[in-house]
Amino acid sequence: MTARTSQILLILSAFLIGVVIFTGMFLYSTGNFGAGPASAIGGPFKLIDQNGNTITDADIKGRPFLVFFGYTHCPDVCPTTLFDVSEVMRALGKDADLTGALFITVDPERDTPAVIKDYLSSFDPHLRGATGDRAAVDTVEKAYRVYAKKVPTEGGDYTMDHTALVYLMDKQGRFVAPFSLKRRPEDAAAYLRGYL
Repeated sequence: MTARTSQILLILSAFLIGVVIFTGMFLYSTGNFGAGPASAIGGPFKLIDQNGNTITDADIKGRPFLVFFGYTHCPDVCPTTLFDVSEVMRALGKDADLTGALFITVDPERDTPAVIKDYLSSFDPHLRGATGDRAAVDTVEKAYRVYAKKVPTEGGDYTMDHTALVYLMDKQGRFVAPFSLKRRPEDAAAYLRGYL
């Protein structure tokens, strides 16, 4: 074997190792490493909506759904995200009835159904809120791979550090992809229509 052949084999080996590492990291970061895409994000849950009614994962099946985790005392990210989701719902027009959006609190101690109902009154009526006891919220956070942590503030109060991702779920309740709100509401609505 010549030095040139050895060099080519070494470069080719390094390239293939890089491809394998990149693929493994990609699958791990998207939650698909060792599991099918349908089981990676999402799953069974049982919560209470803003009207005091039970809401489960079965209730969001049959139509594409946006799911967002946050809390009503959130100063910036949550209201901004819910406003943007509301704009998408408005841009959908009549098609908004064929889809939906779910706001799940990461702060069930403060976010009772009544508090969530009052909070959501500022946004599009297609937005549904959900809360529950700490165990029920922990279950849905785990199913969606959501990070949420209570952060104490001065005066004995607290804020919540949490994942600020909007999840697009298909009609079967399977995770499709993070839903980008960094586009015109009309463009986001057109993308969502593709899953009707």
